[in-house]
Amino acid sequence: MKIGQYILALDQGTTSSRAILFNCYGEIVAEGQKEFPQIYPQPGYVEHNPVQILESQLFAIRDAMNRAEISVEDIAAIGITNQRETTVAWDAKTGIPICNAIVWQCRRTAGLCEQLKAEGWEPYIREKTGLIIDAYFAGTKMKWILDNVPEARQLAREGRLRFGTVDSWLIYSLTEGESFVTDVTNACRTMLFDIHTLQWDKKLLERLEIPESALPKVVESSGVVGMCHASVLGREIPIAGVAGDQHAALFGQCCFEKGMTKNTYGTGCFVLMNTGDIPVESKNGLLTTIGWSMDGKVTYALEGSAFNAGSAINWLRDGLKLIQKPADADRLAESVQDNGGVYFVPAFTGLGAPYWDMYARGAVLGLTRGATDAHLARAVLESIAFESWDLFHAMEEDAGVKIPQLRVDGGASRSRFLMQFQCDLLGCPVYRPACLETTALGAAMLAGLAVGVWNSTEELYAIWKTSKIYEPQNTAQQALLDTWHKAVSRCRDWQN
Repeated sequence: MKIGQYILALDQGTTSSRAILFNCYGEIVAEGQKEFPQIYPQPGYVEHNPVQILESQLFAIRDAMNRAEISVEDIAAIGITNQRETTVAWDAKTGIPICNAIVWQCRRTAGLCEQLKAEGWEPYIREKTGLIIDAYFAGTKMKWILDNVPEARQLAREGRLRFGTVDSWLIYSLTEGESFVTDVTNACRTMLFDIHTLQWDKKLLERLEIPESALPKVVESSGVVGMCHASVLGREIPIAGVAGDQHAALFGQCCFEKGMTKNTYGTGCFVLMNTGDIPVESKNGLLTTIGWSMDGKVTYALEGSAFNAGSAINWLRDGLKLIQKPADADRLAESVQDNGGVYFVPAFTGLGAPYWDMYARGAVLGLTRGATDAHLARAVLESIAFESWDLFHAMEEDAGVKIPQLRVDGGASRSRFLMQFQCDLLGCPVYRPACLETTALGAAMLAGLAVGVWNSTEELYAIWKTSKIYEPQNTAQQALLDTWHKAVSRCRDWQN
């Protein structure tokens, strides 16, 4: 451990860009944040402006440094973590995006996904990529851009087209075009990457007509991939860690041993379990993915994703004006003894694992004249725990083990009500760390290991601290789960 050295973690998320400066003890020294607009051109479409993503990230970097009482000379490296699957396309000659980024939540390629299923691609894609066919992933987004953005195919013919997830876009921009790379965790979310050979799959590229020349070089999650240009902070700084947000959170939670599991309660809910050096094929609608890679070794994971979690709480605030801040949902939920028979299914953009229903839509069920704002708030919080239980249960079945504990992070893990209810549903302890910014911390850890701020994962274990442990208090929840699954069944295939 190198005392006095700092890591700058860039956490580029779905609604904002953040920059967090960590010291060698994994403590936050300073942070900056900048929100950017969400673009909804039509129902089911979600976009971001890539330039606004970059500008917001640069603002956050400078904001964090302005708040920090350290010299830029003390920054050992930059780590990057990012919203996954969101797809950017740009011209290599100009560095300018050719269209808005297509966000991971966007459902515009649902029809193409159905076509691929009808053609019989599902078993091949599952075997090679560990994924199922869904509009969630980046590959069909790239195909849509080629088919619908006029200059895309011409740029492809000229070898000037660049496709990348947000990590690639940031690295390319921060290095002024010197590095066009992605790490294995982001590559494996494209539905184009063979997680066994660690290569782009030529058969899938051919089917989707995506030129390999437009795709970035795939690198390890920990290691120097380029130098952030001096124009950003006044001197060159190595970019030494890259991982998609959920993989970074798994690492930041120090889930280094096989069987260790975390859930991030962010915009969506994302449960990941470390499965060691062997990819575990799911039979319960989960994804087989790469946790991270470093020092020539790949660590695999099982993943279950629920698309809407914190976004449901935001809906109470922004859509219904029912609350002013997320903590108000806790207050309302705790003001009633139960949900009053009200159930909420947060399928705003379809259902993720284990259902994978692109056509499901959200619903409130069980309303009576006695239902109040408190019952609805409680139903929203309970829905996040219910959908996490679905993921957790499927994971235990696939792995053939009983998970002894769950490590949690993300904004909604601050909710006392949600964490205790989650703990009761799962019937196992829930550990909340002292640093909830585990996604950014994971990126910092990956970068710090690459440049010698830390020398081993044992050193990282030593700095991970718990702030709260929830123990099960009321595990008699089967009736609630049964009604939840009944509610989910009502929402399935709504738009098809």
